[in-house]
Amino acid sequence: MSVDMLEATGEKFDAMYTEAIRLQSFKNWPFDCKSLCSAAKMAEAGFFHCPTEHEPDLVQCYVCFKELDGWEATDEPWAEHYSHSKICAFAQIRKPQKDLTIGEIFKIESERKKNKAKRVIAQQLKQFRKACGEFDDYVEDLIKSVEVCKKKK
Repeated sequence: MSVDMLEATGEKFDAMYTEAIRLQSFKNWPFDCKSLCSAAKMAEAGFFHCPTEHEPDLVQCYVCFKELDGWEATDEPWAEHYSHSKICAFAQIRKPQKDLTIGEIFKIESERKKNKAKRVIAQQLKQFRKACGEFDDYVEDLIKSVEVCKKKK
């Protein structure tokens, strides 16, 4: 499955469910283990690393999908997560994965599934609107072609 298709279906985020897998995504993280925002602390706070050419420190939450960049060595991941996404169930609970109760796990997963559905629907709606615009342009071009043909006769 292509990366675009994984993104469209939200499956890219399903793989980031465990703290250990999120930690593996921080291969080229610009901060060391002495920083408040070390790779381990970032993964614990629900983030996985998804750098771009222009944003080498870009991370995303696996639950609320909030993206954050511009990290400094003194930034505390849990505090930053909650301050930028107060609705995130994981940031609200503010516990490492190993300390979660079954009830908290179910709450987080339920919220993640809702967020995933909203994200997939928004992406599909965006694609649909783009296709509608392209179809409108196509119809307008056809109408212009017909008008040109009528004038020639």
